[in-house]
Amino acid sequence: MNEPTPLTAPPPAHASPAREPITCHVLDLTTGRPAASIAVSLTLLQPLGPSAPLTAVTSSDGRVNQWSGEAGSSLSEVFANLDKHDGGRTVWSLKFDTGAYFGHGNTFFPEVEVKFFVDAHGGHYHLPLLLAVPCPKPPSIPNNAITMRPLFSDDPE
Repeated sequence: MNEPTPLTAPPPAHASPAREPITCHVLDLTTGRPAASIAVSLTLLQPLGPSAPLTAVTSSDGRVNQWSGEAGSSLSEVFANLDKHDGGRTVWSLKFDTGAYFGHGNTFFPEVEVKFFVDAHGGHYHLPLLLAVPCPKPPSIPNNAITMRPLFSDDPE
């Protein structure tokens, strides 16, 4: 007696490529719109890095869903082998070229870098970034009177 063949549907003709394990989304709070055309680089810093960066440019909706880079291991291949590296914990860097986006000299931060951990279980990591131009300091306030405070703090004030 013949074994029944399991049914599997072929992927739709319009299927998009598999989602990368690390994606990002940039929103511009000065306009209330997605931040399109920002150059972004993704680099593995530890344990084997720094690696050659993967690069992308944010789409019209401010997203990076695919990375490109030099020939070699893909991001998916690196994720598939995370458990083989230093307990599986890796450190990554995302760099956003905000100077070119706002225009050089028009922002306090010409580049924004976000460093983050990825654990051996892999999965999907989506990193959002919100951009805003810092307000200039009023001339009547001395420089040492301005302090940066976290948005969320256990310290009541």
